[in-house]
Amino acid sequence: MLVTGGSGFIAGHCILQLLEHGYRVRTTVRSLRREPAVRSVLTDAGMASGDNLSFAAADLTDDAGWAEAVADVDFVLHVASPVQPGHVQNEDDLVLPAREGALRVLRAARDAGVERVVLTSAFHAVGWGHPHDDHVFTEADWTLLNGPGVDAYAKSKTLAERAAWDFIDAEGGSMELSTLLPVATMGPVMGADVSGSNHLIQALLRGETPGLPNLYIPIVDVRDVAAAHILAMTTPDAASQRFLLSNGPAMPMKEIAATIRTHLGDAADNVPTRSIPNIIVRIGALFSTQLRSIAPDLGYAKKTSNEKARRVLGWRTRAPEDAIITAAQSMTAKSLVKEQ
Repeated sequence: MLVTGGSGFIAGHCILQLLEHGYRVRTTVRSLRREPAVRSVLTDAGMASGDNLSFAAADLTDDAGWAEAVADVDFVLHVASPVQPGHVQNEDDLVLPAREGALRVLRAARDAGVERVVLTSAFHAVGWGHPHDDHVFTEADWTLLNGPGVDAYAKSKTLAERAAWDFIDAEGGSMELSTLLPVATMGPVMGADVSGSNHLIQALLRGETPGLPNLYIPIVDVRDVAAAHILAMTTPDAASQRFLLSNGPAMPMKEIAATIRTHLGDAADNVPTRSIPNIIVRIGALFSTQLRSIAPDLGYAKKTSNEKARRVLGWRTRAPEDAIITAAQSMTAKSLVKEQ
């Protein structure tokens, strides 16, 4: 089977679990020169043996290499996608690689006779641009692209997933598709790269903000997200379905910070303790693109349901505190807290 983007955070955890389950895994990297480094990271993260792991060179922005990557493969986990929440100078830098890359993978997989593709979308394709009310988000929801607070990353995930479903409907043939929609994904860091929502934990440990804005973050553990990929690949009823991957109520920033301070001891000395009033953030948003991207969600805890993933996939989750603590502990152990 194939996992795209083998150097990535979620992809790495998928590879580890697939190998533990006895699968033969091929993964893509942009250049085969990266193979030794990726193998080293996976070994450090607990890979017992790399005998069942092979590599192929392929890039989301180029057709070259994808036919070889999917050759003789039954399943594809398409995890690779550019990740950059917040303000970006040119939205197409995120949107085009995500959408066109997904279509490249799907075309190659269909032509190779792949049975099923599991595509890693995101909650950004579900819960952005909507009114702030008591609505409980599920897989039936889609991000409103012209709504408030929709950044380039949300557009990239939404447009890429919609393009994937349109492709399956029009050109997919007998190939099946499932998509996964994880909320903020945190957990044990692999190697020296801190990616995705783990950046929030790193920023708190570094004391990069003077205080805690009134934000609520829905969190899921990366190890549970990886497990969901395997379940979506192997569960017959997962075909043609979306699955929202969440775990409990969104956590306020002050609770995330308190969890780190409670479990990290002296390593959490820089984690802020005071709150930043909403008015201060909104004033700062007039001058800061970073603050502008979070201002619309101040004081709003998005509600999510994972009922479908639990019912159809038999998916089970860790507590969100586990994701926070293991993320912080792994960063500290790897000396990723101090500025490089």
